[in-house]
Amino acid sequence: MPMAFDLPTIWAFIIAFAIFAYVVMDGFDLGIGILFPAFSEGRERDSAMNSIAPVWDGNETWLVLGGGGLMAAFPMAYGVILSALYTPIIAMLLALIFRGVAFEFRWRDPRHRKYWDAAFTLGSIVAAFAQGITLGGLLQGISVDARSYSGGWWDWLSPFSLLVGVALVCGYALLGATWLIMKSEGSLLDHCYRLALRFAVATIVGMAAVSAWTPFLANDYYLRWFAWPQVLFTAQVPLLVAVASVGFFFALRHKRSYWPFLIALGLFALGLIGLGISLYPYVVPRALTIWDAAAPAKSLGFMLVGAAIMVPIILIYTGYAYWVFRGKTGHEGYH
Repeated sequence: MPMAFDLPTIWAFIIAFAIFAYVVMDGFDLGIGILFPAFSEGRERDSAMNSIAPVWDGNETWLVLGGGGLMAAFPMAYGVILSALYTPIIAMLLALIFRGVAFEFRWRDPRHRKYWDAAFTLGSIVAAFAQGITLGGLLQGISVDARSYSGGWWDWLSPFSLLVGVALVCGYALLGATWLIMKSEGSLLDHCYRLALRFAVATIVGMAAVSAWTPFLANDYYLRWFAWPQVLFTAQVPLLVAVASVGFFFALRHKRSYWPFLIALGLFALGLIGLGISLYPYVVPRALTIWDAAAPAKSLGFMLVGAAIMVPIILIYTGYAYWVFRGKTGHEGYH
């Protein structure tokens, strides 16, 4: 019987933390790209871009940590997941590259800025949608035989995975709108309050739909959420989502600057907790537990030393960057 805090469990929490940090930090970045067509050309779009210019590329550090950590700590699961979800993962990576190029070239090639703006939006939507499909494809289950992927090329594509993809696009748009509430002024600020309201409704509806569907994907999901007495614990997650939703609309109505973004992050944290309830201790649902897929203990221990050094350093320099570039942004930059 595995110990509660053995090395595979510790690495599972490290990877989960890296994924959440990526969603938090790159989510509002992608969200601004998703919302970009709603902003007027010129000052609004320039101000939105200025708000993320100092931090956007560093946010993807957490994606590298999450993906690299999965490969190193759970190589068997990495092989199975990549084989099953190769198409949406490659689409996500290409979209991230595409939007990164567009981000830089919209400043350096102003004559074609409208095309780079369109590329930035398209890359953001595809990246967010592909991430949602990847999550949906993992949640609905992956066919595994003899610890290898045994499914087809299109198994990841289903109504459920498409629903998760749409919900995540709405969620990232909400993060982008609330980030700009903190960082913008004038007409852009007023615009973002309206956008935040619309995408908050869409995000909450999307979360409710995904949450209602997930327990019926498999019997063990249903038991994890509704079996007695653990339902007393799991019921707290939707209850907290409801409380956070009420708090969000209250903060929005009273034109708060920071609370909408913080509460939106709380909604994503509750979504991650719900995902953990559904999946743990499986890294590939109903096929491979974290102990089945883990690398040798000596390898996990060696990597843990490096993670214990590097993760705090990443957190410190990331926090410092956000602190230096705090405050409102305008057409000319930070002030």
